[in-house]
Amino acid sequence: MRTLTNCVNEVMPHPDEARTLLCALYKTEADLLPDLDKQTLTIRLHHLANVMSDKVIEKLCLELNATEILFLRTNLRMVFKVGST
Repeated sequence: MRTLTNCVNEVMPHPDEARTLLCALYKTEADLLPDLDKQTLTIRLHHLANVMSDKVIEKLCLELNATEILFLRTNLRMVFKVGST
């Protein structure tokens, strides 16, 4: 969680706010959308309580996507996004 908090702290200067936002994120529902042709697993996070929170999480998603994480025991690259867009 510390690494994610550090990423969020870049746009949220108060560490307590960053931790609170990440806790809210962990409780948020998400859709898992595998695409075997593209070898991806899209994790589509539902919108949070306000637009500012969504913007911070979108930034986090961009950073996570840049790491090209593979889903455990598969060749599916995880793609994180907020909402249906």
